[in-house]
Amino acid sequence: MAETMRVLQAADPARPELPRNVEAEAALLGALMIDNRIAEDVQMKLHAEHFFEPLHGRIYDAIMKLLERNMIANPVTLKPLVENDPALKELGGPAYLAQLTGNGAALIGARDFASQIYDLALLRELVGVGRELVEKALDTSEDVDPRGQIEAAEVALYKVSEGDVETGSVKSFLQASTMAVQIAERALNSGGHLSGITTGINSLNAKIGGLHNSDLMILAGRPGMGKTSLATNIAYNAASRWVRDDADGIDAAKNMGARTAFFSLEMSADQLATRVLAEQSGISGEALRMGRISRQDFQNLSRAARELQELPLYIDDTPGLTIAALRTRARRLKRRHNIGFIVVDYLQLLQGTGKGGENRVQEISEISRGLKTLAKELHVPVLALSQLSRAVEQREDKRPQLSDLRESGSIEQDADMVWFVFREDYYEAAKEPKPDDEAAYSAWKENMEKIYGLAEVIVAKQRHGSTGRIRMKFDAKITRFSDLADDAYADMSYE
Repeated sequence: MAETMRVLQAADPARPELPRNVEAEAALLGALMIDNRIAEDVQMKLHAEHFFEPLHGRIYDAIMKLLERNMIANPVTLKPLVENDPALKELGGPAYLAQLTGNGAALIGARDFASQIYDLALLRELVGVGRELVEKALDTSEDVDPRGQIEAAEVALYKVSEGDVETGSVKSFLQASTMAVQIAERALNSGGHLSGITTGINSLNAKIGGLHNSDLMILAGRPGMGKTSLATNIAYNAASRWVRDDADGIDAAKNMGARTAFFSLEMSADQLATRVLAEQSGISGEALRMGRISRQDFQNLSRAARELQELPLYIDDTPGLTIAALRTRARRLKRRHNIGFIVVDYLQLLQGTGKGGENRVQEISEISRGLKTLAKELHVPVLALSQLSRAVEQREDKRPQLSDLRESGSIEQDADMVWFVFREDYYEAAKEPKPDDEAAYSAWKENMEKIYGLAEVIVAKQRHGSTGRIRMKFDAKITRFSDLADDAYADMSYE
């Protein structure tokens, strides 16, 4: 057996410096053939490509194929699958399989062998990334693009950190359907309406089923409608639910919240924090900024601040980010803090990676595609805010439509969901007649009393379900959206 190991290690003289343990690979294969139950512990993490010796990878693959057919995997049953392998013939043919089972002591350390094989495969992948990075950095024959190289290196390193050795994106229907059933089970366990991360607003959860991994959601509206307020509410609700479920000992896979990253290209981190504190303390943001608060208010503020100290809400307020830089920062947050939800405020403030003078529509298309790619790559929901064109203001009915999405139809195309936030009282307030026209003023005042503090979230596109309108309550004082007690048309269809 020792002679065989020397033959295997000398088979490719170009690779002697790479991290590997061929003996551990052989011992694991032998243990698997002696006790097939070991496969239950290793097959979810270890794959054929993780073996340094290609022959060992093919033998491992053959073992797994037999076990998938509910057959026993041993040297006898494996023989028809591998006997014609050229590398196996060099080692004496099927007799090599019997040699692998000769060390029964390998059964004791089989799981440790599997972990080491996997770790060494990641190290080899890391070596490959490093070599490629050095080669590209030294090659100045073409246009030098260091930022692009950094972006590519971040992508490669993220794949290594996730254990994605270039085959992770291919899934069998069995894997895909298993994931679908798990999502349905999560919705069932939540009470039949929530399969994703909670928004913290029951009526919205009921309509969309929560925030789903890999989805890009666009939240759009005209200035003053409360886009950032709604996004901040949802970000806070997701992060606080994660804390509660984690404290209750709920498994991470069943946690209905998420560690949240908020990329604020418009507002500073302290402004966003002020909004969250205002919402939780019940003190208006204006009063906080102006210092017009009582001692009792300050005590409430201090209490809210203490309770939020451990909130897993990470705010990046770097201005003028490119879509490439945002994706790089998001990967770092995923790696360091395991974020499960991303908010971007707002899409039009991001920059593309093209040269100056590029068509703005093409740039927005690149940004929306980049956000969708980010959602799929990190397997998290991404909520991106977007401005609407002024066409809304020219219509009698100010409710937004998909055609109002500003600068690019690709936003609608790339998005899995499109939401519009609309507040009728915002527009009605601008129509206030003069008080001396008593009839008109009385009619206006009566209408304002009916609609004041009401808001609509219009689900204009949803790949997972139906469209419709959801009425909510909006408290402008503390910028909080919440459920409306009597929602008469929560499921009203949207044309």
